[in-house]
Amino acid sequence: MAKDAIVNDTLAAKFATEKDSPYTRWVAAEGLDIIAAHYIPDLRTVELKPWERRGGRGVFINHEATRTSNDCYVCEIPAGGKLAPQRQLFEEMILVLEGQGSTKVWNDAGAEVSFEWQAGSIFAIPLNAHHQHFNGSGRKAARFVSSTNMPPVINLYGDPDFVFGTPRDFPDRFNGEPDYFSPKGEQKGLLLDTNFVADSVNLPLVEAKERGAGGGHIRFAMAKGSMNSHISQFPTATYKKGHRHGPGAHVIILSGEGYSLMWPEGEEPRRYEWGPGSLIVPPNMWFHQHFNTGTEPSRYLAFKHEVVSVRNAQGVPKAWISKRIGGDQIDYADESPYVRETFREALAKHGMEPRMDAVYEAELATLPPLPEQPATV
Repeated sequence: MAKDAIVNDTLAAKFATEKDSPYTRWVAAEGLDIIAAHYIPDLRTVELKPWERRGGRGVFINHEATRTSNDCYVCEIPAGGKLAPQRQLFEEMILVLEGQGSTKVWNDAGAEVSFEWQAGSIFAIPLNAHHQHFNGSGRKAARFVSSTNMPPVINLYGDPDFVFGTPRDFPDRFNGEPDYFSPKGEQKGLLLDTNFVADSVNLPLVEAKERGAGGGHIRFAMAKGSMNSHISQFPTATYKKGHRHGPGAHVIILSGEGYSLMWPEGEEPRRYEWGPGSLIVPPNMWFHQHFNTGTEPSRYLAFKHEVVSVRNAQGVPKAWISKRIGGDQIDYADESPYVRETFREALAKHGMEPRMDAVYEAELATLPPLPEQPATV
């Protein structure tokens, strides 16, 4: 059975110089570390280092499987403090983990907008707009996690001064609109067109039975960017269908307790326990599946830059489509017995039982037939 595809030192040495990049060199020059992990138990307690240029503390989290598409970093603003102003030729989406404060955004034309945020708020920074974050508390630090498409931009130009110092407004992205960061938006199917979510933990969701377990779902298009994000929720003692997709999804647990299974095709699943603040980054085309073992609904946020568009001809993500008809989602009827056995055991430790029978039954009404097997000679 395949493992992690680790080769001998001789072959690895032939590609050693290609592992380094302008992006990794820039992070090192900032005095920060890159945690090459696809699982962080709690972003709220992950260790940070002083970030002198920005005036806070930070760390980058970037698994090798996503390093060329997008990244993730955690930043802390000191009590009563602020970060240095910055502009950037890449996109950025932010979830506030702890604290409260405000952000000011402005362009070269002089248009300026300010808004306040709290733990659970989500917002995006418009492309190349000046921005500055302020901590609203004089006693406690504020902490946020951000996902950006910085890696391909830094690697493309190889010039941080150009990426962070080019005087160019993009008025179609941001033109100083006074209500730009107002908590509003137009609902288009599963997509909420907004630039600011005040409270991601309690935001109403849209029913999404296709992912199983009677869950809710909502997707975001923020700051007219190419990055995207979504929130999903599912009830206690239930679990989502296993699925896979391209690289770059940063899954952050907003509420609830449980675990996830992740595995490349042909290998045994690996288990990762989570609660509020946990981060899971499924590597490219690894199957993954989320299980709620707590006493309340589980909700998570996924930041993503879909550079690898794994969709069908209708534009539907293949992660939402049954493997029986060519998609990348595993129907409950086709999952390994290990999935149900492990889930039942995990719930039993809390004196609970699965609430999945009705979900299994409902799936049968829409389950595609199994593909015909080729005749044997």
